[in-house]
Amino acid sequence: MTDAFALPLFAVTACATVFLTGRVLAWLRLRQILDRPNERSSHALPTPRGGGLAVVPLVVGIWTLALAAGAPAPLGAPWVTVSILAAAAVLAAVSWIDDRRQLPPLPRLTVQAAAVALGMTLLPAEALVLDGALPVWLDHTLAGVGWLWFVNLYNFMDGIDGITGVETGSIGGGLAILALAGLAPEGFLVPGVVLVAAAMGFLLWNWHPARLFMGDVGSVPLGYVVGFLLIALAASGHLAAAVILALYYLVDATVTLLRRIVRGEKPWTPHRSHFYQLAVRGGLGHDRASAAIAIVNAGLIGCAVAAAAGHGLAGLAGAAGLVVLLCGGFLRIWLRAERP
Repeated sequence: MTDAFALPLFAVTACATVFLTGRVLAWLRLRQILDRPNERSSHALPTPRGGGLAVVPLVVGIWTLALAAGAPAPLGAPWVTVSILAAAAVLAAVSWIDDRRQLPPLPRLTVQAAAVALGMTLLPAEALVLDGALPVWLDHTLAGVGWLWFVNLYNFMDGIDGITGVETGSIGGGLAILALAGLAPEGFLVPGVVLVAAAMGFLLWNWHPARLFMGDVGSVPLGYVVGFLLIALAASGHLAAAVILALYYLVDATVTLLRRIVRGEKPWTPHRSHFYQLAVRGGLGHDRASAAIAIVNAGLIGCAVAAAAGHGLAGLAGAAGLVVLLCGGFLRIWLRAERP
């Protein structure tokens, strides 16, 4: 698929997402499938949850159709990508059950681990994620653990209006830009365009004040698909760029998890202690917090481009600085509000 098809693909995906999300929202309202606020929520009104029922089938379906039409795959073998998309569909089904019935953590984690294990098994032996620093078996094992963590952190971070759409669109846009610039294989163009278009279409409904939420049915399979693309990017020789594109999510989720473990809290229980949540609790609106993340993510895309162009250390240093500034800014907003 040539660059000339990128714009039509974007337009079709975005319009389809806007339309289908509206239909899903009407159905969720009719069935009264609502996320009701509690003491740990960042919203005040009952809001339909399940927007992933529109986003995930469109991402999976449109990307599969593009592959069938001859679009290149990220790792060169279309059947590998189709298998990943099928696993994402299974994760969406299990996550929808979780949205409706609150499954225990172990069954959820088991299905996620199986999906990640399938993905790692499908990676070519020569596809080294960690830049050839380790033997293949250890490289793939550590990458699989990181992928499993990424699936969960993508779900954990979905705590305010707009944030998942912003992150998905940012990473998708970064992948598309790298492919268009000839810095990453052309197989990243279609998924990048599809992700950014679907994210923007969903944000029309999810921007603050949100009319519906993504739900686990969206955040879990999207985390899985985005994680696959980042692993594929790293295996293509761009480990630094892959880390940079997701750096804010990686830092916020990981630091928050470690803080909670130190305090003796159960990692899987709901909370409001992510950096962006602290800022919202301190008075920053959902829209302003998500906009701040979008601005920093734009800077991270620039850093990823620099890293892919051969300036890895400079790209990583710049990205680290941006994320520290963002997390520090969020923390300062909360601390000011907490002062007596």
